[in-house]
Amino acid sequence: MLENNDEALKNKDVITTEEINYISENQDLIENLEQIKVSNKEESDENDEVLIEIENSVAENAEKEEFNEEEKEVIDYSKFSLEELAKELKNTIANNPVQKIKAQVDAIKNAFNVKFGALINEKKEVFLAEGGNSIDFHFSSPIKSEYNSLLSDYKKSRDAYYKELENKLNENLQKRLVVIENLKKLIEEADSTTMYKNFKEIQDSWRTIGPVSKTRYNDTWKIYHHHVERFYDLLHLSNDFRDLDFKHNLDEKLKIILRAEALIDEPDINYASKELQDLHKIWKEEIGPVSREMREEVWQKFKDVTRKVHNKRHEHYKELRSKFQEVIDEKHQIIKQIDEFDTSKNRTHKDWQNSIKIIDNLRQQYFSSGKLPYSKSEEVWQKFKNATKKFNASKNIFYKQEKKIQQENLEKKNKLIEIAESLKDSKDWELATSTMKKIQSDWKEIGHVPRKFSDDIWKRFKGACNHYFDKLNEQKNAVSIEQQEIVNAKKQFLEELKVEENSSKEAVLEVINKWKNLGRLPRNARHLDGKFNKQVDKILDTLSLDKNEISMLKFMNVVDGYAEDKDARKLESEQFFIRKKIDEIVKEIQQLENNLGFFSNATDDNPLVINVKNRVEEYKEDLLIWKEKLSYIKKLDF
Repeated sequence: MLENNDEALKNKDVITTEEINYISENQDLIENLEQIKVSNKEESDENDEVLIEIENSVAENAEKEEFNEEEKEVIDYSKFSLEELAKELKNTIANNPVQKIKAQVDAIKNAFNVKFGALINEKKEVFLAEGGNSIDFHFSSPIKSEYNSLLSDYKKSRDAYYKELENKLNENLQKRLVVIENLKKLIEEADSTTMYKNFKEIQDSWRTIGPVSKTRYNDTWKIYHHHVERFYDLLHLSNDFRDLDFKHNLDEKLKIILRAEALIDEPDINYASKELQDLHKIWKEEIGPVSREMREEVWQKFKDVTRKVHNKRHEHYKELRSKFQEVIDEKHQIIKQIDEFDTSKNRTHKDWQNSIKIIDNLRQQYFSSGKLPYSKSEEVWQKFKNATKKFNASKNIFYKQEKKIQQENLEKKNKLIEIAESLKDSKDWELATSTMKKIQSDWKEIGHVPRKFSDDIWKRFKGACNHYFDKLNEQKNAVSIEQQEIVNAKKQFLEELKVEENSSKEAVLEVINKWKNLGRLPRNARHLDGKFNKQVDKILDTLSLDKNEISMLKFMNVVDGYAEDKDARKLESEQFFIRKKIDEIVKEIQQLENNLGFFSNATDDNPLVINVKNRVEEYKEDLLIWKEKLSYIKKLDF
């Protein structure tokens, strides 16, 4: 028999020392196993693929039952910074068992390598652009050192864990071999007064032993089970004990069959498969043999039920595989659209924002098209990443150029600020005023600057301009006799102006025209315009007009006054305020419409959905009136 085994080993590519030791130390067990494979009909269905698959699954799960890696949802780490990834790795290692975090660690590693690789490339480009030689380039980072240290500690802990696991499995194997030897010895000595009691103790010992390697699980169990049946066959001296055990085991196995039959109609296929494996393990590990005349019959019943459950599982996954292909085809179609997306006509920031929105929609379609198992998704995912990378590369080229242009714009606007600040205290009113108006016009023609500078430079420029024009206005505030007459007339008009309940739109417009016809107020009396406007507002509020029309009339009354006074500063300030309001309302509408996306499964009569939609409509109404105001003020000559 040993010669046969040696011949079998010659056909293997590699023979480990462990296998040689195992064969030499357990030669009699292996010989027993060879006999069992021929004689034991219940467990010798070598050609039954269903049972082989179940048996292999039981063996594999037996090894992993105390050491299995916990399944967790893997986070998308692609948006994490290097510092955040290192912190996440540290927390993951510190707060979880080392055997349960492989998926998370691998995901962090992939994200870190991509980001750090991109950082190195960026640093190298700068180094070469500054005249450096590629061979001299070197880059080190404290965060990379910390990351490497964490990863090294993780690998050491994981290796130590699995070394301990291997030792534990081998230790359990040796315990099982000892139990088998004790069982053989019990049979050989066959002391009828104590053998049954000792056999029960051996059974209890077997059940308390932990898992063994999946490569040894079935062999040791079959040998053990063979000797258990030998024991019962020898137990003729204690028929009562034997028959009682046979009856108990038969009842238990029939219960197992009933539980398996219930799994045929179980809708959760994964649960049914797991339960079936557990039932096979109980059948093998926890329940002894039945009488010889019942063995084939009860085993055949269990096999038949097993095959039905397995066939249902097979059909389920066959159907899933066909659906997987549909998902793959849909994802490939989306990838094709991203890959072929044309950005050649994009010239402005707005063009790119529109393109980004389209690509983001395609990305959402990709993720919502369905999930795939890892074996099928990885290739598709790589194609998707390559397609989006192609788009991002074009986008980055544009924004690098845009950044350069914005920097040039910043330099131009800083020069205008220098001119404005040099003229703000000038007394050469004609030349300074002409220059100030010219640089204000030039400012409008210059494009965007980097966002972090935009507010500061605008405040400086506006401050210098306002300072100059305030001085200019003070100089113009000397009031003539004719202007004083206008002031007195308008004061008198204000005293006589009352809020009439039965006023009409036409009457209000007539009041406004009368006020204008009285003449233009000097600058130091412009506060009277404010009082008049308040009175007009009160009258308008009493009219039965649409609120938007009232708002527009009030606005026109104010800005017409600014235009009549040639007050460009106030008109510009008013226009700036209107544009700001429009931007704020547009952002509010976009935010609310984005929020509606989170209620995609909600019905239209959902109170939250109704509330959000109502607010969107209110903002849209406000937006219309603000746009009308902007259109009106742009038509004024200032």
